[in-house]
Amino acid sequence: MSEPTPLQKRQRKTPWSVWITAIVLLAAAAGGGWLVYQRMNPGEAPSAGAGGPGGPASGARPEGAGARPEGAGTRPNGEGGQGGQRGQSGQGGQNAQSAPGGPGGPGAPGGRSDGGGGGRPQPVSAGEVKRMDVRQWVKALGTLTAMNTAIVRAKVDGELVALLFKEGQMVQAGEVLARIDSRSLDAQVVQAQGQLAKDSAQLANAQLDLKRYEDLLAKGAIARQQVETQAALVRQLQGTVESDQAQLKLAQLQRSFSDVRAPISGRLGLKQVDLGSLVRSSDPNGLVSITQTHPMAAVFAVPEIHVADVQRQLRAKQAVRVEAWSRDDATRLATGVVDSTDNAIDTATGTLRIKASLPNPKGELFPNQFANIRLLLNDLKDTLAVPTAAIQRGATGTFVYVVGEGGKVRIEKVGLLAAEGDWQAVTGSLNPGDQVVTDGADRLRNGSVVSVVGRKKP
Repeated sequence: MSEPTPLQKRQRKTPWSVWITAIVLLAAAAGGGWLVYQRMNPGEAPSAGAGGPGGPASGARPEGAGARPEGAGTRPNGEGGQGGQRGQSGQGGQNAQSAPGGPGGPGAPGGRSDGGGGGRPQPVSAGEVKRMDVRQWVKALGTLTAMNTAIVRAKVDGELVALLFKEGQMVQAGEVLARIDSRSLDAQVVQAQGQLAKDSAQLANAQLDLKRYEDLLAKGAIARQQVETQAALVRQLQGTVESDQAQLKLAQLQRSFSDVRAPISGRLGLKQVDLGSLVRSSDPNGLVSITQTHPMAAVFAVPEIHVADVQRQLRAKQAVRVEAWSRDDATRLATGVVDSTDNAIDTATGTLRIKASLPNPKGELFPNQFANIRLLLNDLKDTLAVPTAAIQRGATGTFVYVVGEGGKVRIEKVGLLAAEGDWQAVTGSLNPGDQVVTDGADRLRNGSVVSVVGRKKP
């Protein structure tokens, strides 16, 4: 079989080139037609498919068929209105028209009215306005200090031979705490006694001689000068005896210092020396310290704005009450009165230091102990008071919500006085028995309707 000629080869390839060219031209024509259609019908979506002869496009919903009535509810989970499903294929293999849509499903139940239930009363808790006595307290941070502190030191030098106390023991003033070796002191007492006896004997003899000389002078037997000399000797010996008596008392006093006694009543600290040590009066630490804890002193500072009230009561000889409370304000430690105040206000803090006296008979309070101090400035009698939880604060000041007729609340401005516990003394147009909102006021406005579900009991 002979090979095909070049012309035959070109004739065989020509059909493929023609088909490719035809496809490209058709595609270009279709694209151009699509652009023209879009420009002529802007916003119109193309049909899902070509319709059969004389019918609408596949998936098109006939006008009014299956339309959702205005205001109808949403279709829950595809229920109702199942029209528009694709039907069976018709003649000629063309897609059948979509069936007319069914009626729209029932609407969803209507929602709550606008305002999210604003017509319902707001549940709140309320308290009652009362007339009562409210005490005005000033709170401060204080430190308990000993009324007096003394360091027990030996007044004479010597060996410590006895310790007669226990550390931390409560002692009374004058009680013997320790003893120092007193043998050298006893010897000094005996020596002073001997010197006094010697000089006393010389004085007695001089006095007898003076009496004799006076008798002889009266008889003219001796000169007056001799009598005067004897009288001077008597006076000299009298001075010597008096000096000896003083030396004896000093020696006896020194010997008494061998018994170390408590200078004040109070609680002993830890001992600073041990038995057998050589103690000296110049030792800086001494033997032991004593703090007077009954009564106990409390030192605290109050703002200068309250100084005038404190001074007014002190000038009137009134007892200004002071209470000391524990660190957590749960336990009252002691109750006392103000003793004195400092003589100047601290410019750095703007406060005045005050010292109060607190009884401590059981020794439960200790020096340098922290305490919360409450100072009673004033006692308000028969004043209006509301629960502290009812006080609200805003741009216009402090106010409360008063529950009126029909559960409507109104805003009443109040002025704050003293606060005690859960009660706040106020001034304003409130009346005893009025109900004020104590809980749930954050969502209220003037004229809101509330329902009192509970009363807060302070």
